[in-house]
Amino acid sequence: MRTESGAVVPVTSARLTGGLLRQWQDRNRESTIPHTIEQLRAAGNLDNLSRLLAEEPPAYRGRYPFLDTDLYKTLEGLAYEIGAGSADEGVREFFDEVVDLLERVQAEDGYLNSFFQDPAAAKKPWEDLAWGHELYNLGHLIQAAVAAHRRMGDNRLLAVAVNFADLAVRRFGEGREEATCGHPEVEMALVELYRETGNPNYLTQARLFVDRRGHGNLRHSIFPPQYFQDHLPFRDLPTVTGHAVRMAYLAAGATDLYLETGDRTLFETLDRLWDDMATTKLYFTGGLGNRHSDEAIGDRYELPSERSYSETCAAIALMQWAWRMFLATGGAKYLDVFERVLFNAYAVGLSADGKAFFYDNPLQRRPDHDQRSGAETGGEALRRSWFGCPCCPPNIVRWMAQLGDYVAAERPNTLIIALYAEGQIETDALTVSVGTDYPWDGNVRLTVERAPGRPYAISMRIPAWARGVTLDGKPVTAEDGWLTVEREWAEGDTLRLHLPMPVRGHASHPYLDATRGAVAVARGPLVHCVEQQDSPAPVDDLVLPAERLAAADLSTPPDGLPGQVVIRVTADVAPAPPPELYPEITAEHPVSESPVTETAVTVPVTLVPYFLWGNRRPEAMRVWLRTR
Repeated sequence: MRTESGAVVPVTSARLTGGLLRQWQDRNRESTIPHTIEQLRAAGNLDNLSRLLAEEPPAYRGRYPFLDTDLYKTLEGLAYEIGAGSADEGVREFFDEVVDLLERVQAEDGYLNSFFQDPAAAKKPWEDLAWGHELYNLGHLIQAAVAAHRRMGDNRLLAVAVNFADLAVRRFGEGREEATCGHPEVEMALVELYRETGNPNYLTQARLFVDRRGHGNLRHSIFPPQYFQDHLPFRDLPTVTGHAVRMAYLAAGATDLYLETGDRTLFETLDRLWDDMATTKLYFTGGLGNRHSDEAIGDRYELPSERSYSETCAAIALMQWAWRMFLATGGAKYLDVFERVLFNAYAVGLSADGKAFFYDNPLQRRPDHDQRSGAETGGEALRRSWFGCPCCPPNIVRWMAQLGDYVAAERPNTLIIALYAEGQIETDALTVSVGTDYPWDGNVRLTVERAPGRPYAISMRIPAWARGVTLDGKPVTAEDGWLTVEREWAEGDTLRLHLPMPVRGHASHPYLDATRGAVAVARGPLVHCVEQQDSPAPVDDLVLPAERLAAADLSTPPDGLPGQVVIRVTADVAPAPPPELYPEITAEHPVSESPVTETAVTVPVTLVPYFLWGNRRPEAMRVWLRTR
């Protein structure tokens, strides 16, 4: 990766040894990965490949032509586990089985897709780039292959990916067919393949795919060009728009291009799009995308709680973009969003036992809500064990397995602590252990285990929500979100950072009609919510004046809920509302919603971390509560 003023380089020698993120990784390895492998087998993802070895292949299983990608995302996660020596024999056998199948069914020219390689398929290869997702599949194949090569030293999958990537370059390279994929993703994968192999053709191809958008090269159907981010050239986009996952993947790929080429026109676009998104289109949880019909990002300030789509895949895509923007600039604001997404919009997508998933992630569940997923009908009341379009579960698997890659970075002579998690971070010059119970607690202890023997800096991110921060017991002030200590370190030196975590209340922008006059509760990076089982009154009738939060107590979670800390407050119960949906405002009733009086009933209420909601009975839930 190029480095210039502001840019940083990720630290890959970081291990999570305890705390919440390590617990998540253990759950991923022990529960989510076996469950995912079982579901992939049952759904026919492997059969779709193996059937191609038959003279007359049986019918393809599944509704969508891009289901190979769920194998690739899973393989990427498995590569991290196998490379770390933490995977059991069954995981290794599955990895080898899938790689062997891919080697055997790949066409001589490098093409690989279990749907389109069937001679009886309804469409031919490359016939429908808007919906075929062949290049999207290639992107996830490349990312799995690079992970296997880096983490396992395994070249087999890389050879398969290179063969397919070379075919794409021959077909869509400079002077060739001016086309692009309906679902961005391959762009950042091609940049990563360039980094791994040094072949500049992959970097060029990534640039071509970004630059071709918005020039009429994609044949649209079902949805308009905006859905595909194809209505304008990328650099002319005024705001993030269209399908949320596609948008964030495209932006992440464009950021990778900037990191490698230094193209300032790309960065200026990315910087503008980021700021517009973060200030007008992002949910309090970090969720992105509010429209169910097209899984898309709506208008500015169009953020309804009960209709929040906030797809789990969009959360992962947004973290990928945020991390790359941090690498490009060293900016703490990108990590603040990364962290908000990680502990809320992403984490909520997986059940506490690791075997059930949310596809979409609302901030409110009404008492009569019937949980749906995408365009599918029916569905369980809460999370589901699998989906007809199961893009989110394998995405969770791969992201959970690589969380250690996102805790630290470095500049020359500086270690940068990006996220706080118990573990060990090692650079060429320095080894530091981190002791913390973050995000439940704001105390962080850094201990130098190996010193460089020269002056060296450690830079710690101070989250935007943190006030009254101390270092070694003394008040300190962050500069642009960072606190930096430079000295000549000795083995055993420590830094004790304290990030106070009082209970906070947050209002919303006055243009955000859906939550005007409401309050959301957070502590540290964790957004909280009320589930009906933790309130003696209907959650829709709860009134929480913001000043009550000053008297909030911390407690242990209710029975049946994991985690360490919940918030207890007292809330008022609003009087019964008028029966009319739209009552008339009169002199006797000057407003349609009267303030709660001093004689109102007051009840104790427990607010639980948002990422833990939906692990008990399927009842009503709210992030935003009335204040009057």
